[in-house]
Amino acid sequence: MGHTDNGENFRDEEMLRRSRYEPWMFALLLDKYQAAFLRKARNIIISPEDAEEIVQDTFTKIYLNADKFSAQAGASFSSWAYKILMNTAFTLYQKRLKEGKRFINLDPDFEQFIGEKHNHTAFEEDRDAIDRILAKLPGHFASVLRLHYLERWSHKDIADESGETVSAVKARIHRAKTAFKNEWEQSGEGDNPLPSE
Repeated sequence: MGHTDNGENFRDEEMLRRSRYEPWMFALLLDKYQAAFLRKARNIIISPEDAEEIVQDTFTKIYLNADKFSAQAGASFSSWAYKILMNTAFTLYQKRLKEGKRFINLDPDFEQFIGEKHNHTAFEEDRDAIDRILAKLPGHFASVLRLHYLERWSHKDIADESGETVSAVKARIHRAKTAFKNEWEQSGEGDNPLPSE
């Protein structure tokens, strides 16, 4: 059975939700955003092949994480998808840097994004070692560090989710970082990957 609907009668968020059991809906989202995402990726990484890889990976992640989006009240599909695109571009950008590639005239949004991610990257350098340390921490410490440093939730996002105040969340992160630092030093893993704040 063919589908003649071009998606104009549906909001992006609705198309994403329904795409889990009506895959043709996801094709509509892809058609709607692919060109814009490709332009953005080309601004960031220049190489057409890399840009296409970024966009393909982005749409795969959007599809696989559709359930996570529905849990984020108040976020628009485009802003959520755009964040995934930027994260995907950042991963490939880091890979290309390690291969010795150099970039000039990076997209201004992406330059800002790199700056915002600067304090988080070190925490991802050795995920296995970090996971081992987190497993030793009390659950409420491990969870808040995962959310803030690995999932990149803001203090406010964590507070909204947990029902706590922002100041309580900041205090818990501070205590959790101290506990992490102590466990990390005892483990002899090397330099503590957590940024100092």
